[in-house]
Amino acid sequence: MKMNLQLDQIAPLSCNKCCRLVTYLNETKEKQPSWFNAPVPSFGSINSEILIIGLAPGLRGANRTGRPFTGDFAGEILYQTLWVHGFANELYSADGNDKLVLNNIRITNAVRCVPPKNKPIGSEINNCRSFLSLEIDSMSRLKVILCLGRIAHDTLIRHFKLPPKSHGFAHCKEHIIKPNLSLLNSYHCSRYNINTGRLTNEMFNNVFIKLKQIIKN
Repeated sequence: MKMNLQLDQIAPLSCNKCCRLVTYLNETKEKQPSWFNAPVPSFGSINSEILIIGLAPGLRGANRTGRPFTGDFAGEILYQTLWVHGFANELYSADGNDKLVLNNIRITNAVRCVPPKNKPIGSEINNCRSFLSLEIDSMSRLKVILCLGRIAHDTLIRHFKLPPKSHGFAHCKEHIIKPNLSLLNSYHCSRYNINTGRLTNEMFNNVFIKLKQIIKN
């Protein structure tokens, strides 16, 4: 993938906090040495007003290309939607060889290394939260955090030490974290959620319509 100035390596490439993930990355490097195979950087300006948090890099997606949501089904849905709503300058390339620039949006993941079977365990989510916290604290203009899926939602409310019962996950639900900062939820744009109808294109578009309304207020 071409160098993109909007890629920001928050977690060090040499991170070894999670033994299971390090082992899996090393095994993948042996099989696919040309892939990125490291903690995936965030994508988008640190000065953005919007932060999107996904689950974790896909094995043949971000772990291969080195850019969040790039190279897999979820990325096709997400970046198409961002382009439709004016948050991206062009349609993206699945191999990352494009000139894609995000507008006022930054994308990251709750877990930055690819997990086996796309399922991080609790300790891995907890270990990676320190990088997410650093990122959030560095975004001085942040107004909305869009969490794609329950795991992203749960790790965020733990960062802010919010009571889970009054900040439950629900699609297109907005929670006020503090003045001028909102949490917005969406089902993850995974192949499974799309194919089962849990998330439709209309439902996903409605999330971004609401997101733009929050930003304007």
